[in-house]
Amino acid sequence: MEERRKLKRKYLAFFTRVFDESTGELLGHLADITAEGMMVISTRPIPTDQVFQLSMDLPEYLFGRDHIDFQARSIWCQPDIDPTFFSTGFQFKNVSPSDVQTIEQIVKEYGIRD
Repeated sequence: MEERRKLKRKYLAFFTRVFDESTGELLGHLADITAEGMMVISTRPIPTDQVFQLSMDLPEYLFGRDHIDFQARSIWCQPDIDPTFFSTGFQFKNVSPSDVQTIEQIVKEYGIRD
């Protein structure tokens, strides 16, 4: 797959849960993130080219709230290195400026490598 992202992703020192707000179900766990998008690891394939309303857990002590809500479009989905899981790339949509700051803070506080 050709690399098209503009910003380098940061892999995280922790996994946080990502929920599908329309169903309330756990979609998967955040694996890496930039200000423009993220990769989620899940136990099932996620349909591509679909806009999701998502909610992501946050460490409340750091952010003053326990989650962030946002829209993201699924760009690609493929089997993970561990074939019992799937990796899905998302592009953020309509994220408020304050939530962009929160995402940038996640990258800064929890990113472990480029």
